[in-house]
Amino acid sequence: MITDREFMQFQRFIFDAAGITMSDGKQALVSGRLAKRLAHYQLDSYGDYLKLLESREEPAELQVAVDLLTTNETYFFREPKHFALLRELAQEAADKHRPMRVWSAASSSGEEPYSIAMVLADVLDDTQWEVLGTDISTRVLQRACSGHYPLERASQMPQHYLKRYCLKGQGSEAGTMLIERSLRQRVQFQHLNLNAPLPPMGSFDVIFLRNVMIYFSLETKRQVVARLLAQLRPGGYFLIGHSETLNDINDSLIALAPSIYRKP
Repeated sequence: MITDREFMQFQRFIFDAAGITMSDGKQALVSGRLAKRLAHYQLDSYGDYLKLLESREEPAELQVAVDLLTTNETYFFREPKHFALLRELAQEAADKHRPMRVWSAASSSGEEPYSIAMVLADVLDDTQWEVLGTDISTRVLQRACSGHYPLERASQMPQHYLKRYCLKGQGSEAGTMLIERSLRQRVQFQHLNLNAPLPPMGSFDVIFLRNVMIYFSLETKRQVVARLLAQLRPGGYFLIGHSETLNDINDSLIALAPSIYRKP
């Protein structure tokens, strides 16, 4: 079992690595997710595993630990109002023959960027849109690139999107679905730590940063939001989770509705 001291060390580890503030009381989560790594290296304690991470003897193991300790729960078309707004913006762009770039900044296993892509593909010509999904976890990005999901993740997906953009699994793949290849190829995925300086990315019309700030401290939230807003074009939209707010985090945006902001 993980000791209180070891748990505090892992709280510091995930904060330093990913800017994530892990709340107290998550000892069972940490010990459960890392137990197989202790067994893999035949280590006696979580403290020994931490020493292995800090020694950098196994550099790839750092990413494995980050992958295991970052929570990724999502489904298609989560918070439908955001997708209704996206459709309006896409229609506006189509009417003006203007391309659209959308960034899903904490894309997890890909449900959000593929939901975005379905809306854009439905409204815009193929040449007129681009979707980028980024996440700190390489494990979920691999799943995202495969585009293969349990069918229940699509319970909120409009039926015509399900028929048009998804292939239903048969036989041994029953109960699953696969995002249709041409749509899958249009979505770019990239490994990215939002808590570090960003590479050159160009500007975006819409940025989704949903349900990830709850893991950040106030100062980290301010830094991450400022970093992302530098990539949002003037007049662009910034969408956060319905349980989140930008109060005390950033006052440069215009609040249009709960969780929906616009850059002046």
